[in-house]
Amino acid sequence: MSEPAKVILDGQTYELPVVEGTENEKAIDISSLRSQSGYITLDYGYKNTGATTSAITFLDGEEGILHYRGYPIEQLAEQSSFLEVAYLLIYGDLPTKDQLAHFEHEIKIHTLVNEDVRKIFDGFPVNAHPMGVISSLVCALTAFYPESTNPDRNQEMIELTIIRLLAKMPTLAAWAYKNSQGHPVNYPKNSLDYCSNFLYMMFALPVEEYEVDPVIVDAMNKLLILHADHEQNCSTSTVRIVGSSQASLYSAVSAGINALWGPLHGGANQAVIEMLEAIKNDGGDATKYLNKAKDKNDPFRLMGFGHRVYKNFDPRARIIKKSADQVLGKLGIKDPVLDIAKQLEEAALSDPYFVERKLYPNVDFYSGIIYRALGIPTEMFTVMFALGRLPGWIAQWKEMISNKEPIGRPRQVYVGSTKRDYVPLDKR
Repeated sequence: MSEPAKVILDGQTYELPVVEGTENEKAIDISSLRSQSGYITLDYGYKNTGATTSAITFLDGEEGILHYRGYPIEQLAEQSSFLEVAYLLIYGDLPTKDQLAHFEHEIKIHTLVNEDVRKIFDGFPVNAHPMGVISSLVCALTAFYPESTNPDRNQEMIELTIIRLLAKMPTLAAWAYKNSQGHPVNYPKNSLDYCSNFLYMMFALPVEEYEVDPVIVDAMNKLLILHADHEQNCSTSTVRIVGSSQASLYSAVSAGINALWGPLHGGANQAVIEMLEAIKNDGGDATKYLNKAKDKNDPFRLMGFGHRVYKNFDPRARIIKKSADQVLGKLGIKDPVLDIAKQLEEAALSDPYFVERKLYPNVDFYSGIIYRALGIPTEMFTVMFALGRLPGWIAQWKEMISNKEPIGRPRQVYVGSTKRDYVPLDKR
């Protein structure tokens, strides 16, 4: 424990504990500040506020470091499967061979959803946004499994809920896509692994055979791993605060999906493709838009470059760039939008303006390129993000309830009218 911090308010000194994390992060514990002094802290957007301690993910934006449970993201993306990483995040350690086999088996036998869910699904219009569909259906699972809402749920029920959600999310996500295309849905094929099964449900058609390409599976596996958790971001904090009320995991994750849906959070890779399409429609001159990005008086912004947290190269981008190159090479796609993306990438990695400001392509830039190459429509990009982030949401929820953390209840500084007396309607 470090020396306490001292805060002087109205001439009186208060000592507050300093908490130090295992990676030497330091925080002032202000839990008792209000009771001691009557003051609270004000931190718009919680940018400098730690709402919890967590053993799940370590992120160092200045150094470009991302670890899951202590394991570097580079090692996990290269050597692990998505479900292996999901197990690590949720349970704290890498699984043994037998543990992973059991985990995969349990997920496979729960991939089907209740046929009554299909009735709800059939009520959505074809033009319904896929994020609205899956957030609604995930929340509806609470009604199908009401025992999950019991605050006295035992460990066995918690584990079953976790397995069900991991198993059914790809089915619901693929159905949301099929709905947007006006295609019949595909039921899971449990002879396939997690990522292959998802791709099958997304792209197989009843009129022809569908073979899953291993290069595409590998890229999908890496994308899901890279998105699996990212510390206390907007959607993860939403999952934790909703879960803190003892709401079911389904309700908490549904809330997280809706938070992710916001364009400032999960819509970045969609914004990348929309930007590239706008450049193409304006003649396809990438240099013109690079110059616009450099002009401080021009409102244009390059989407998919730089990162709110990473002040150096996004470590996830280094990994997924290789997969993007492999996917484009394997599929042999000729797409002017992707050609523009390559021009922007090359310029940003070599142009002194971008290098000096560390405006490198981030994971959203490359994930958008891969999804575009796979034929996934832009409105599905955030669904792919949600599918990858699911293990992190589950792990964060599980950690919170295991630690018996209190219900979330932020404070505020009131700036409204002071006390005033009611005036009858006929006298106003």
